[in-house]
Amino acid sequence: MSSLSERLTRGSASPSQVDHARRLVADWQLLADLAFADLTLWVPLASGAWWCVAQVRPLTAPTSQPEDLIGSEVTGPVAEPLLLAQREGRPITEGDPDWSGAFPRRREVIPVRHDGAVVAVLAKDTNLAATRSPSALELTYLDIAADLSLMVAAGTFPPRMLEDAEMSPRVGDGLVRLDSTGAVVYASPNALSAYRRMGVTGDVVGSGLGEVTRAVSADQVAGEAVAASIGAAVAGRFPDPMDVENDAATMLVRALPLQAPGGEAGALVLVRDVTDVRRRDRALMTKDATIREIHHRVKNNLQTVAALLRLQARRMTEPAARAALEESVRRVASIAVVHETLAGSREDVVDVDDVLDQVLPMLGDVTAVGRPARFTRSGAFGELSAAVATPLVMAVTELLQNAALHAFPEGEPGTILLGAERDGDDLVVRVHDDGRGLPEGFDPAASTGLGLQIVRTLVTSELHGSLEMGPPVTGPGTEAVLTLPGAGRPRH
Repeated sequence: MSSLSERLTRGSASPSQVDHARRLVADWQLLADLAFADLTLWVPLASGAWWCVAQVRPLTAPTSQPEDLIGSEVTGPVAEPLLLAQREGRPITEGDPDWSGAFPRRREVIPVRHDGAVVAVLAKDTNLAATRSPSALELTYLDIAADLSLMVAAGTFPPRMLEDAEMSPRVGDGLVRLDSTGAVVYASPNALSAYRRMGVTGDVVGSGLGEVTRAVSADQVAGEAVAASIGAAVAGRFPDPMDVENDAATMLVRALPLQAPGGEAGALVLVRDVTDVRRRDRALMTKDATIREIHHRVKNNLQTVAALLRLQARRMTEPAARAALEESVRRVASIAVVHETLAGSREDVVDVDDVLDQVLPMLGDVTAVGRPARFTRSGAFGELSAAVATPLVMAVTELLQNAALHAFPEGEPGTILLGAERDGDDLVVRVHDDGRGLPEGFDPAASTGLGLQIVRTLVTSELHGSLEMGPPVTGPGTEAVLTLPGAGRPRH
């Protein structure tokens, strides 16, 4: 199914209108729960029909629309209330209930205004089969829902999108209604429970919620900020949600202005007890910091090992022994670069391209003496998990060094190309040189060279991939192809 933006664009909405409708849909669960009603969003089409582009059901009442309406079109008498609300720019309530479906329902149609124009129409359908004498809580919900509906019609709701909409308090978490002075008119039982856990003992109804909330905050600055946030909502602004914390609990507070045309000004405050959530967040942050510190120390230890090997290599008089130690230095340094990247990351992923950009200059030491090979790179490896990145970087550097050492006769220049591409979910890595090619009868799978043995072990045991070596499709030289199943899948 197409995205909401694509569906709105089909209805000839401008980019700013699309953004406004997206913000409404991002926050309309609040309105559905307060109104005990299903909400559907409709846009007019060039054909004269009305098209449903979004739908939400209440969490506080039985649905009146069990079927999925997204993508459906209506015309004729069914569409008349939608057209009337668009034309007159005011909410329209159908007089008689609709008995045609599985449940009797009453529909209210609300124009969605943005920048002075009606960009869509919101249909609010209430299941009348569940109608009963409402409690004080339900009457408060319906009163607030009526104010928010008028704000939608006036273009003052919704606010900008929340950064973390999933964590935002819901109606059932705890609701407080404030008057124009910031005093509490009504507090739901769940809201009272949240404040009780924060340490409030008296009745909050009639008191200033900003002062009550400031008093329970262990941090004076945070308490002042939350109190100011509640005051801003009473004044008609949309502040960001904020935490209030003390030794007993942590509470998330979201304040919304209620400034319906012709209605009583005030604010809606939603609260949620997030004590356990924040405790888990802190535990994860501590764990992440510990893991990054471990990677940092591993990197430092590996660099120390590389420095010791380098010192030992300088003392060696046997060229073969010196070369072996220098190769070990390069291998250890490659792993250290991976751990350095992990130490600076908040996730267990590695930007392989960044690591290779740091490793490739190290290979210049290998090619500097009599073998002036030039390295180039194409394509992007992207971000891979640490479990894949470490053996991959080692395998790639071994293949590059192997090409630099053996592909070109003494003193002759050459080029070594490192390429990465995706074949479906697979990552395909190619190391291609334009050198003299493989010796006649050479079998890479049976080679006893240490470099290729390391590559084969890493590819089969760690990466669960395959390695092929042979002449390229065109031109001279040798091409090594490393295929990693599943490593080309994009990370989200």
